Amino acid sequence: MSGWPHRRFLELTGASVPIIQAPMAGASGVALAVAAMRGGAVGSLPCAMLTPIQVIVQAAEVRAETNGPLNLNFFCHRLAPTPDDIAWRALLQPFYDQEGVATAPPPPLRRPFDAAMAEAVEAVRPEIVSFHFGLPDADLLARVRAVGALVFGNATTPDEMRWLADAGVDAIIVQGSEAGGHAGWFLDRHHPTPLADLLHVDVAMPKIAAGGIVNAADIAAAFSTGASAVQIGTAYLASPESQASAPHRALLGMATDTVFTNLFSGGLARGLRNRLIDAIGPINPAAPPFPHASAALAPLRAKAEAEGRGDYSPLWAGTGAGRVRPEPAEALTRRLAAESLALLEIA
Repeated sequence: MSGWPHRRFLELTGASVPIIQAPMAGASGVALAVAAMRGGAVGSLPCAMLTPIQVIVQAAEVRAETNGPLNLNFFCHRLAPTPDDIAWRALLQPFYDQEGVATAPPPPLRRPFDAAMAEAVEAVRPEIVSFHFGLPDADLLARVRAVGALVFGNATTPDEMRWLADAGVDAIIVQGSEAGGHAGWFLDRHHPTPLADLLHVDVAMPKIAAGGIVNAADIAAAFSTGASAVQIGTAYLASPESQASAPHRALLGMATDTVFTNLFSGGLARGLRNRLIDAIGPINPAAPPFPHASAALAPLRAKAEAEGRGDYSPLWAGTGAGRVRPEPAEALTRRLAAESLALLEIA
């Protein structure tokens, strides 16, 4: 075989295959990153819910197990003051009553990239740092670049792609509306745009396709539409190395009904339906803004998960969720690469 038709990503990152294991807070960590890297992909650690010390420790654990390019992923949202969530808690009160739980201290919030996290990046010196919800302030971004890390930005619209290009990122993660998890929009408002439409946008830097990609045919289609690499999340959720819960795993490969919802964090994210979504709708104006909605849900989620239920949990997944199958992450990475290359060679 002659190899990948677009080699810019491989040459830029040093990865063996043009696949990024998506950073998925709560569902991915050291074990999944290590396995994906052993398969030749870029491994990712989701850092938005970690402390700086945890970032340093987890990166060291990855480095102790394998070599290859490592991506640290951070959020760049603006953290608003804690809002009044009286209406949200009132809406949830019937569920508190049914579950027999009371309010509890909220879990740690997803925090935006700050000076303390910049220090962690300086300590780790990762090959790649990727950002969701735009980019950090110029002084923080300069500190990331100073360690020699590549900077990847996430875009959900053509305007965001051009904005990131003007900002000088090294590659753009093109997040189509098919993608699971939080839509990383940061300009104007959320405009769901299919991946194929975004891949046709002309920008100078490599495009990394994300959204609904779970098999070799999806990867080949993305390359044929202008991608230099793909970022895969949902397919890795079914791997034994992922931290996905049992009720979450039970739906993968079966459920196909994914929706955008604001119930679990206040931000729009695509996931599988569960009891809470069915009861109050996927979008509800009572939910506080991102990331504050999760606080009031915490005791409900803890009670249900302790009983093996995902009734109040964010079951993030992309539109390809019904097509995934359990497979060790290293083997999955190698298989997807080989099968994709075969399809591209035929084409």
